[in-house]
Formats: sequence, structure tokens, C-alpha cells
Amino acid sequence: MTFIQSIVYGIVQGLTEFIPVSSTAHLRLVPAFFHWTDPGSAFTAIIQLGTVLAALLYFWQDLAAAFKGWIGSFSGDKTSVEARTGWAVFYATIPISVIGLLIHKYIEGPFRSLWVIGASLIIMGVVMFLADKGDKFGRKLESVEPADGIRIGLWQCLALIPGMSRSGSTISGALVGGFDRVAAARLSFLMSIPAITLAGFYEGFKDIKVLKQTHMVTPTIVAAIVSFIVGYACISWFISLLSKKGTRPFVAYRIVLGALILILCAVGQLNPTAPVDTEKSDAPSQTSTTAI
Repeated sequence: MTFIQSIVYGIVQGLTEFIPVSSTAHLRLVPAFFHWTDPGSAFTAIIQLGTVLAALLYFWQDLAAAFKGWIGSFSGDKTSVEARTGWAVFYATIPISVIGLLIHKYIEGPFRSLWVIGASLIIMGVVMFLADKGDKFGRKLESVEPADGIRIGLWQCLALIPGMSRSGSTISGALVGGFDRVAAARLSFLMSIPAITLAGFYEGFKDIKVLKQTHMVTPTIVAAIVSFIVGYACISWFISLLSKKGTRPFVAYRIVLGALILILCAVGQLNPTAPVDTEKSDAPSQTSTTAI
């Protein structure tokens, strides 16, 4: 991977992590459209740590309060907003962690097919359209309960399929649970941080040897840094846009992009087959994902 390519991947990750269009899908599409070697799911998971850091800094006060309230709930008040938020985030992390480990080999392989990504973009677009009823919902973040964490956490599991989108699934789950758009967005950010962090460190620990062998350590670090800068700049913009326009602009984008991918795969202009991941190959390079 060249220096320019790592910057491009970082920009794409930063732009798409927090908006409901699936950063994983776009990181898979970039090499397919530009005829680059696909960096694999490990690279994708690790550079997400850059955007996690951006969210940590942006929501530091909320996260610190939730963590303090969660710790305090073991011996004190379990009903405060901070304690309930902390438990909701905790419960939301469990389903995706367990299911992610169980289907890890599919995430690295078959799920990275462009057929899956194209269909997932459209399906989640429809789900988002149905979930976003605008002013019908009025729950604020202060009304969150631990049970909301379980429900939204189950929705978050959809993000294990490339194209579904972590923010799209969690925001939809929160909207279905009655939260308003701003509260849904903030819950999406808060509940995604532990899961993304765990996935990033898991992949980094598991694949650091392969990344060294394939000379991918520096490009991965560069992409993560760029994703942090771009991601931090996008957070407030996205929350503002979502509060005013809802998810409808992203719904249209997802359906158009998903349809385009399926059409290009059907006519042979894109190779839909998922490439061999770095951790699955002992060779110094990967199978290239190119248009045919």
C-alpha cells in the first residue's frame, strides 16, 4: 500500500464511520473501483481505532460521566442517568462481541462479497427509511434504561455484515425504541465505542505479525491517524444534519449505491468475490480485487 492509498483509506474511514452508509463497505469498494489490492478486514478494524479516538475526545464528558455512574452503581445509586447510560452501553457491547467471535470467519470471507455489500446497503436503507418517523419520537437521552442497551446492542449486530452500517443499525434501533434523532445519534456513538475498540485491538493483536510481514504497519498507522482527524471534524456536522434532515439523505445514497454495485457485478464490471485476507495468507501480498 502506498502512502497516498493509506491517506485515501483514512479519509474514507473518517468520512463514513459515523454516518449511516457503512465504512466497511466503502473501504471494500475503494480497492474494487480503483483496482487496488484489498487491505482486508483486519486493516479495516484497526484503522477504526482512529475514529474511536475521535469519538472518545468528542464525547469525553458523556463517557466519563457514564463510566463513573456505572462504577458507582455497584455500591451506590443505580437509578441516575449516568448509571443507566453506563449499563446501557455495557449491555449493548455484549451481543456484538459474542456474535462477532462466532461468525468471525464469515466476516473475513463470504460477507465481504460485493453481492452481500450491495444487497446490505439497500436493505438497511429501507430499514432506516421505515425507522425514521421524524417528530413522532420524543425520548431524550436522559430517559435511557439498561434494557435499551440490550435492544440497541442486538441491532448493532447487523453491522457485522459489511454494508449494513454500525451507525445505521444502532440509530435505527434507537429510533424504533422511541428516541428522538439527536438522542439516537448520541447513543449510537456511545454504544459503538467499546465494540469498535475491542474489535480493533483484537485484530491488531491477532494480525500484527502478518501486518509486519506484508509491510502494512506504517500504512495502517497513517490511515488511522487520518481517520481520526477527518472523523473528529465530521461528528458535529453529522449530528446537526441528522437532527434537521433525519436519515432520508443517507437512505437515498445507500439505495442508489447498492443498486449500482449489484448492476456492475451482474454485468461483469466488478469482481464480487471477496479477496483473501492478509491473516489467511502467508504470502507477502494479497489477491487483488479489480474490475474485470
